[in-house]
Amino acid sequence: MGACLGVCSLLSCVSCLCGSAPCLLCGCCPSTRNSTISRLIFTFFLFLGTLVSIIMIIPGVEEQLHKLPGFCEGGSSSLGIQGSVNCKSFLGHKSVYRMCFATAAFFFLFALIMICVRSSKDPRAAIQNGFWFFKFLILIGITVGAFYIPNGSFTSVWFYFGVVGSFLFILIQLILLIDFAHSWSQIWLRNANEGNAKGWYAALFIFTFTFYAVSLAAVVLLYVYYTKPDGCTENKVLVSLNLIFCIIVSVVSILPKIQDAQPHSGLLQASIITLYTLFITWSALANVPDRYCNPTLLVRNSTAGLVADGQVTQWWDAPSIVGLVIFLLCTLFISIRSSDHSQVNKMMLTEESPAMLSGGDPSVEDGGRRAYDNEQDGVAYNYTFFHICLFLASLYIMMTLTNWYRPDEGSQTMTSPWTAVWVKISSSWAGLLLYLWTLVAPILLPDREFS
Repeated sequence: MGACLGVCSLLSCVSCLCGSAPCLLCGCCPSTRNSTISRLIFTFFLFLGTLVSIIMIIPGVEEQLHKLPGFCEGGSSSLGIQGSVNCKSFLGHKSVYRMCFATAAFFFLFALIMICVRSSKDPRAAIQNGFWFFKFLILIGITVGAFYIPNGSFTSVWFYFGVVGSFLFILIQLILLIDFAHSWSQIWLRNANEGNAKGWYAALFIFTFTFYAVSLAAVVLLYVYYTKPDGCTENKVLVSLNLIFCIIVSVVSILPKIQDAQPHSGLLQASIITLYTLFITWSALANVPDRYCNPTLLVRNSTAGLVADGQVTQWWDAPSIVGLVIFLLCTLFISIRSSDHSQVNKMMLTEESPAMLSGGDPSVEDGGRRAYDNEQDGVAYNYTFFHICLFLASLYIMMTLTNWYRPDEGSQTMTSPWTAVWVKISSSWAGLLLYLWTLVAPILLPDREFS
């Protein structure tokens, strides 16, 4: 009897995977909105692809990938390059590119399918919010097919797709960070006005001081490790420029006119943006292809992945690990977020639908736990834009896990190009300009609403 009940329970949970809407009629998931469940499951697919990519670049696993049929035939070619390059030394790079190509293609496919879906009444909404087992099979099929893509020029071309996609995803990260910083400051200042003012102001001061202290320490370390008294002019200029720009936005954030237009603006937001800008600067300097100016440069030889001292190099370094953590947090934020600022919602295409604004939880009324359809009158987020964000995230994680490296012209080493440096620095400048615009826009355009 117990076995029968267990089988029935299992079958009810399987219906969550194959139904037209996730968990709409079963109790194996907690009561929540359909839109939230769908975003989280799609994000789980992305994280699963990321985990597989990480496993593939672990040295012990990477060495075994050549056993895959057709993946490293003869050991005479790698990444589309013909010659004497040892394929086995670049298998991790090759695997990550193909795995992330599969996840990117998966999300791009759904971005196309979901164009102009307005509500859950559209038949395509059922595809977005259900049939997870079949979606998983599609992802597996694309992944298997990706590993059979001919070498050719695939990696060289896909590298530039990764560069552009990563630049755009970094901008999305900056938008989310700016929104988070403004929301954090507003909430704490509101609490200070309503309760223990001294405690909340002390907390704001402590966090702001900590962020600026870490930023100052980061600047010092960047000058110590990535510049030399007799050279490394580019590194000195990049660190100095970003330091000056961070000082400028910090000063602007506390100007009297800015404070009058935006009472919640302050140094907390500026300190967060400063710290993130210096992280991007550190990540950019870690890609400078000059070992004299970049002691953390990783060079992957084509013989056996060994550097001059005979040590096996890793595919990731400290900036990549920090970037991976930020990627995870931002992707989760994209999946569950609904900004307190209407302008950010419009920019990110995540305005709340009328159903979300007025609808309650019908499962509470019914006395059950289930996912309920909250998008009958309008979608809670733009399906296509959400999938584009995950598409860009796939490209970003591909570049992060491979350190933005690619084979050099001699096809003998895998090293970092200057392209990676300038893309990251440009994204940091774009983020600072965007934050500066959020400060001065209410003054320059007083007739527009910037709440």
